[in-house]
Amino acid sequence: MALEQENDIAADAATRLFLPDLCSARSVFIVVVVAELLAVVLSLAAYYYEGFNFERLALSSLFIQWVALTSAALLCSLRGWINQQSLSMAGVLVVLLVVADTFVFSVLTRAIMHWVTLEPMQGLLGREVLINSVIAAIIAGTVMRYLYVNEQLRDKGEAELQARIQALQSRIRPHFLFNSMNIIASLIAVDPDTAEQVVEDLSRLFRASLKDSGNEVGVDEEIALCQRYARIEQLRMGERLQLEWNIDEALSEAKIPLLTLQPLLENAIYHGIQPLAEGGLVTVTGALEGGRVVLSVRNPRPPGESPHRGNRMALDNIRHRLQALYGEQARVDARPMTDQYEALISYPFKNC
Repeated sequence: MALEQENDIAADAATRLFLPDLCSARSVFIVVVVAELLAVVLSLAAYYYEGFNFERLALSSLFIQWVALTSAALLCSLRGWINQQSLSMAGVLVVLLVVADTFVFSVLTRAIMHWVTLEPMQGLLGREVLINSVIAAIIAGTVMRYLYVNEQLRDKGEAELQARIQALQSRIRPHFLFNSMNIIASLIAVDPDTAEQVVEDLSRLFRASLKDSGNEVGVDEEIALCQRYARIEQLRMGERLQLEWNIDEALSEAKIPLLTLQPLLENAIYHGIQPLAEGGLVTVTGALEGGRVVLSVRNPRPPGESPHRGNRMALDNIRHRLQALYGEQARVDARPMTDQYEALISYPFKNC
């Protein structure tokens, strides 16, 4: 147990995004733009005391860009180690690193300027070195405070999302449980083998609902779980419930969050088949399209105003779960048609 907890802590630290990736092209562009804006602001602020000087702007831009880019490069190389520290320690380390980088470049700049102008230099440390270091500490501290608050909000949002996911995943409709127990009771005397199979299928469903909501399983395992659920419902509904499974063999290597497809199948039966006296066909389709996993559940749409609040709730929770893993690349859509209703999910392919 202790080893599992240590592994979980290490995994959380490895995946935490407190310090963003400063090596990406977008991050470098943002660093360059912000550094240049800072140089412009400092030059404009100096205008209150003396005239605007383009030479000062050029030198300030050169100095700030060098400090900003070298600090970003250092933070990028140490990002993995820094993200493994506590939030407060990570913030302190980043501020110290930026201040140290600023201090070194300030000293070098001071030495170079005195060498170029041939003026005597009284020590390496001057007023501008200390001022630059204080400015760097203030700016880095402000940015770290923003990242700290952002991380806290992200953790809070993930905790709330996890609670919602767990509530959905652990929810098994009472009528389904009661119906299953009635089916088992009625089959014990006449067909004990089928009754035993129902007990096994029901236990698998309960076991899956109690697992960690962040677990990912193979698509084949999720389909097998859906088929267990469907077998129980078919015993209750008989010939009224027909199922068609069109699952591409290429999906055998794909992953899916546990209990993602099963709620859609449950809603398809509950909202699409059960209200129809004649029953109908539920079609489950899965394919790999353009590097994306595409899964859909289609069912008949009963005439009139059929309540689909349960469908919307399931779709919203599945959308949150997939976006927590795949970001905005995950898609969850509902396609109401004249006599059909289709729920569609799509997300990037990930090997098992």
